[in-house]
Amino acid sequence: MASATLDDQKHGFSRPEMYKENLAGTVDAYDRHVFLCYKNHLTWPPRVEASDADPLPKRLANVWKARKNDIAVKTKITVCEAREEAGFSDGDVLVFPDMIKYKGLEVSNVDGFFDDVIVSGKEWSGGEQGILRGSHIFVCAHGSRDVRCGVCGPVLMEKLNEEIQLRGLKDEISVVACSHVGGHKYAGNVIIFCPGPDGKIMGHWYGYVTPDDVPALLDRQIAKGEVIQKLWRGQMGPPVAKIKGADNQKLANGDDNGKVNLSNNENVAGCCQGVNGVSCCRSASFEQNKGIDKTAEAYKKQGSNISWCWPVLQKRDILTAGGILGALAAVALAYRFYRRSG
Repeated sequence: MASATLDDQKHGFSRPEMYKENLAGTVDAYDRHVFLCYKNHLTWPPRVEASDADPLPKRLANVWKARKNDIAVKTKITVCEAREEAGFSDGDVLVFPDMIKYKGLEVSNVDGFFDDVIVSGKEWSGGEQGILRGSHIFVCAHGSRDVRCGVCGPVLMEKLNEEIQLRGLKDEISVVACSHVGGHKYAGNVIIFCPGPDGKIMGHWYGYVTPDDVPALLDRQIAKGEVIQKLWRGQMGPPVAKIKGADNQKLANGDDNGKVNLSNNENVAGCCQGVNGVSCCRSASFEQNKGIDKTAEAYKKQGSNISWCWPVLQKRDILTAGGILGALAAVALAYRFYRRSG
């Protein structure tokens, strides 16, 4: 117990560097994420992509380096563990946001896979293709690369699986360990691929995640499509600057003021987007109009003279005001005659 406490204080969720930096913008812009399922995170060497003992990830990394100038779509490639419980075996390749799983990648067919899928954007002619469903969570647990991820990652995975089980979402959300993704100092590092407010698959990166944050990630990010801003590092897709411009919100660490609208379409059904496209609330435009109506009604009751509240005045109110003004004018005219006659 004493050793575990010491690890937490030095490398875990209680380490001094936690929450020292703003997280928004710590992920470079990219548009596609490819995961190679390979062995178990406990067996990975510090640089699994460069290990002679691990020829498959090494071959994929070498081809990527040699062909990176041929790739039109900005792509990240990461190793994740092969977990049979999640339906992932050695040699499976997961492609986001396409939500495609290819089976059967081997050293001998890496070049063909790369040409078809990564460079040309076509289906892989040499492998079996499947569809990924639900939401997918990747947790950096690459302990041999950095001890902070080795301490934080497994704890987060255990908590995630526990909360997912409690919510009855085991068949809808997968949790898998992944290798180095950059930013070990932000551990726990979590990447979540799930539908956004517009139904499109988004890849949100989170840092400084602790077990206490897990319910919010499940209930807000995955269930409602809301970004947890104080932990948000960035995303697969538009860079941070574009998202700031979309809703004029500063995505800075510690500024947790609710959800971020990631869609330019005000009529998109958002705010409550669930796994597999299940929605549990009204459209964004409906909620906005309802809020305006309530605000206007409140100002009307208070006698506000704010100009945009004028449309809520009833016809009888206008007629009454006109009658009062007419009576006042008549009194003023009679007073003038009275003064002259005097």
